[in-house]
Amino acid sequence: MSSISFSEVADLQVSKFANTGAFAILIFDFCITFQDEVKWTWSRPWDITRVIFAISRYLPFIGSGLTVYDALSINVPPASSQAENSKSSPIMHIISIVAAEGLLVIRTWAFWQRSKRMLIGLVIYSVVTVIAAISINVLRNQQLTAVSNAVLVYACLAFFECVILALTAYKKFSDYRKFESSIITTLYGGSMFYMFGIITITVANVIIDAVFPVGYTNMFDTLQVVIHSVLGSRIMFHLRTSHDQVYEIHASSTLMSEAIQYAQPSQMQTNDSERRNNSSSEV
Repeated sequence: MSSISFSEVADLQVSKFANTGAFAILIFDFCITFQDEVKWTWSRPWDITRVIFAISRYLPFIGSGLTVYDALSINVPPASSQAENSKSSPIMHIISIVAAEGLLVIRTWAFWQRSKRMLIGLVIYSVVTVIAAISINVLRNQQLTAVSNAVLVYACLAFFECVILALTAYKKFSDYRKFESSIITTLYGGSMFYMFGIITITVANVIIDAVFPVGYTNMFDTLQVVIHSVLGSRIMFHLRTSHDQVYEIHASSTLMSEAIQYAQPSQMQTNDSERRNNSSSEV
């Protein structure tokens, strides 16, 4: 009996260390990408994209901070304070993940050339997924344990992300297969890389909750939020960079066409003067 209790304590300690390490990753990533945030977001107006970015960027600091505080606290906090932290931290985690998934939806919509049909479909699909995940988590079936609920929630999230990945891949190979452009290649490559990273951590959470002992259940909870926040921020920066590149190319092509139009009359005048000189020399 003592060995089982010692094993559970050891598992919980590993989970605490993993959550603390994930919080350190979040702080480190914020430090190395703060310059990009200033460049690509601070001068922009407050639209829906920037609001979603701000939530996915800064809310994980609060939720992850509460988780790390509980993990590192030596003195046992009061029961009321511990209960409040245990309730508020998962809520913040859920909101942060939803915001990061919103950035994925915006990126997919942009890759589909801002199609109105695609936007409506993505919004409906996102709302249905969120409602399904909340229903599984809140309206728990008596036959399911908390671990089974977590597995189903992460499975819904993984399925949602796989659909987003499939939509991006389909658009690339159906419309841009023969279209050679460094911007499209960069946009597609970045999307696939970021989504693969997010799907990997989500599938890892499904496996851990389904197979590993109960002590490891919350091991990657903070890392799940951190990966969504880190890659979601990069999605935002990548989207802004690609938009500015397209704008610069469009502006340069416009200037070039205008220069050609202005150059044509002078060239025609030069040709006319040459013809006149030739005719006068023949006379």
